[in-house]
Amino acid sequence: QVQLVESGGGLVQTGGSLRLSCAASGRSLSTLVMAWFRQRLGKDRELVAGENQIGDSIDYAASVKGRFTMYRDNAKSTVYLQMNGLKPGDTAVYYCAAALRGASYNDWGQGTQVTVSS
Repeated sequence: QVQLVESGGGLVQTGGSLRLSCAASGRSLSTLVMAWFRQRLGKDRELVAGENQIGDSIDYAASVKGRFTMYRDNAKSTVYLQMNGLKPGDTAVYYCAAALRGASYNDWGQGTQVTVSS
């Protein structure tokens, strides 16, 4: 089982930036396919950014493309989500998720709150 711990959330003004971190333990990050999801109040959880199965590209939700960047540091067992140009609509709890290649996301972090004020 993989343990995931997110950090880096907080309150920021419109146009500001935050960097979320997701520290993974229990399995080598290099064996995992990672993603970031978010859940806005009253909405379903949605994919924000996710690696493809072979790890050579990242797909982004249309609403964040060009503003958010997902990347990883295998040596630190950490995945990041750099969020720039934040908007009130980005307010949500952000979760990282892990999957083995070919499998569905089975491990989730506890989430970190991001609040963007107008």
